[in-house]
Amino acid sequence: MRRLAPLLATLTLLTTGCADDGSGGSGDGPIRVGQIVSLTGNYSPLGSENKKSVELAVERVNREGGVLGRQLELVVRDDRSQPDQSVLAFNELRGDQVAAVIGSPFSNSALATVPLVDRAELPYLSLTPADEQIDPVHPYVFVVPATSSTYAERILQYFEATGVSEVAVAHDTRSSYAVAGFEGMTAKAREYGVDLVATEEFTTDATEFGALLGRVRTSGARALVVWATGAPAVALTKQYASAGVDVPLVLTGAQASTLFLDPVGEAAEGVLVASSIGVVGPHLPDGEQKAAVDELTTAFQDEYGYPPPQFAQDGYSAVKLLVAAIEKAGDAEPESIQAALQDLTLTTPNGEYTYAEDDHAGLGPEFIAVNTVTDGQFVPTEWTSEQLASLAG
Repeated sequence: MRRLAPLLATLTLLTTGCADDGSGGSGDGPIRVGQIVSLTGNYSPLGSENKKSVELAVERVNREGGVLGRQLELVVRDDRSQPDQSVLAFNELRGDQVAAVIGSPFSNSALATVPLVDRAELPYLSLTPADEQIDPVHPYVFVVPATSSTYAERILQYFEATGVSEVAVAHDTRSSYAVAGFEGMTAKAREYGVDLVATEEFTTDATEFGALLGRVRTSGARALVVWATGAPAVALTKQYASAGVDVPLVLTGAQASTLFLDPVGEAAEGVLVASSIGVVGPHLPDGEQKAAVDELTTAFQDEYGYPPPQFAQDGYSAVKLLVAAIEKAGDAEPESIQAALQDLTLTTPNGEYTYAEDDHAGLGPEFIAVNTVTDGQFVPTEWTSEQLASLAG
């Protein structure tokens, strides 16, 4: 019997939620929702925040009576921060008869999974912003964070408004997120009167940026934009602070959390970081948008003792979008959810989504804030504060 115990425990874990009285789509039992999340490996800091917020959102829905009178049941699989494991996780979730899948925060994992989503025709709400997921449109793939190119456009709008016309850009060539951001800036720079006077490349395992910063210093650039995730952004920011580069450093949503602020410490002071508007929720004007942000912020702060980072905004918004689509469809069949999602407008902590048949990104640049790190906090720039005023009401 002792030998059987570990096996029985494993089988119980693998078959969680597979009772006969419920399914992903129809029936009176719980509606199963899959989540592929990086709980181990390089992207586990992002994945853990995704998972926390998804769980909070599911708990709130169930506490308030569920959706269509049915409870939500979350079925979680770890992609280990590896694309091939994301593929395996998706196949497992499909076998678990989930109604939809909330996807990995790792762009390379998401991109590896998209072909399976196409074949399975199972709604996939991605928590990574790489543009390749929705350009061209894949009918069942919907991106929750603002895309990399949308972040690029918002940063360019900020440069135009503040008179910055010469910019250096550095990006991680191994990150789909970073590559898409760089390509977005390259494509739209001239539209906003910006000249990219220097373009620099590095890889995810880079630790030394002295030469890169030296070239930026002599390039004539009046700002440096860095597209990176994880450790490289931390190392580069610290070296930027000590190198005395006298142009603003601009980072993106991947750094909009304490996962960046804590290890960088005082070196982050004065750095500009673009983020979801939810990250600067306390600075929003009163109205529907602020209420949506406060719903997450209050629950997350009460549960975990710190404000929800960028990645938590994404996870919570994904559940809100999925629930709204199921309610709009009137059932939890995958094809019904897909049809409802691409005809959905909804205000979430990330902003107001307007998905359409030809737009599975949903968020415009107006829902991105450009912030300054001040006393270890993200504070909207004066320009952003003026922009946010339009969200009142």
